[in-house]
Amino acid sequence: MTDTIPGLSARKGAFRLLSSVLWQHRPLDMGLDRALQGLEGPDRALARAIASQTLRWMVDFDLEIDACTRKPLPQDARARLVLRMALAQLWVLKTPAHAVVSTSLPLVEAGPRRLVHGVLGRLSREDHVLPSVPLLPEPYATRWQETYGVEMADAIARATVTEAPLDIVFRSSEDEAQWAPEMGGETVVPGSVRLQDWQHVEELPGYDAGAWWVQDVAAQLPARLLNVKPGERVADLCAAPGGKTLQLAAAGAEVTAVDVSEARLRRVAENLERTGLKAETVARDARKWKAPEPLDAVVLDAPCSATGTIRRHPDVLHLKAVRNLKPLLELQRELIDHALKQLKPGGRMIYAVCSLEPEEGERQIEALLERNPNVVLDPISPEETGSLEALYDPKGWLRTVPGHLVEKGGLDGFFIARLIRQTS
Repeated sequence: MTDTIPGLSARKGAFRLLSSVLWQHRPLDMGLDRALQGLEGPDRALARAIASQTLRWMVDFDLEIDACTRKPLPQDARARLVLRMALAQLWVLKTPAHAVVSTSLPLVEAGPRRLVHGVLGRLSREDHVLPSVPLLPEPYATRWQETYGVEMADAIARATVTEAPLDIVFRSSEDEAQWAPEMGGETVVPGSVRLQDWQHVEELPGYDAGAWWVQDVAAQLPARLLNVKPGERVADLCAAPGGKTLQLAAAGAEVTAVDVSEARLRRVAENLERTGLKAETVARDARKWKAPEPLDAVVLDAPCSATGTIRRHPDVLHLKAVRNLKPLLELQRELIDHALKQLKPGGRMIYAVCSLEPEEGERQIEALLERNPNVVLDPISPEETGSLEALYDPKGWLRTVPGHLVEKGGLDGFFIARLIRQTS
């Protein structure tokens, strides 16, 4: 029986996971539990690795597959997906060819097994070396070349092929002094350490003591740039998974974390309890939540296409919903306008999105300033972010992109603007 083939269960899990992303348009993380049900340890890790590398190199794989067939296989053909997975194993994970063939053919089921076997036989015999820069799917390849230039677009693409490191944020300078030396790693920004190699987050030094939490270096910037003072009343809107809430609470602010998802807010509450930090959590649509009294500051990390997170989420560029920005742009506009109403005169707001699309960043803020003359930009200077690599616009906002800091593991892509609600 095919189920007795060593490693087949892991490949079946990877196939289910990829079909969930590519055919049902579900984010990779949302499909993990169902697709990998019953898989444990190495099999689960292998299934996820196959799926992840398939998504990272899919455009390149498709070119090779199409070069071996008389007419292209349909994009949603089972045989095409099996071949993509096979090339991820052969060329990226360096799996022996006999193991790839024996676990690929059963996945074809009633499809063209002879064709798949022939293509695999041809491609497995070739001494193939993948390029250093993978091809990006359209429209992103063209769009990012036009937005950031060819060199930076290539750097973004290059950043997608390696797993992102783990960034740790310390609760206090005392915690950093105590636990950072035990972790090793590298300091990229003050108060944080970057680990390139780790196994289980819960087993790292200081976890049980609540001394730190996990948060990408770029994702730390919105709360850092708010420059909160002890005792200030601050709202973290769209707060989950909660890194910004923890940063603001650690700085001494009186924080209210608002998020539409009760389940995601439970994770925020768990991290607050573990770290011993205090914040109020409110499960509500941020467009409908109203502060009991005017706030000193707001941080709004708005829902977005998340194209800046492709190092961690290679599925993003292949999800159908991400390509239609109109609903997201309207949601962002509503969130911005409502959030500003919660500020006292002179209050400040950070608007951030983990997106590389100008429509969600620069264009969104330009439209805000045009429709609301009572709001002004508070320019962000390079001195505020130290040695961290970023794109600083003369208008006062900044961008990080995955192509920054590549030699140290890269950054998530963020757009960040700091705004002030004027007194008159």
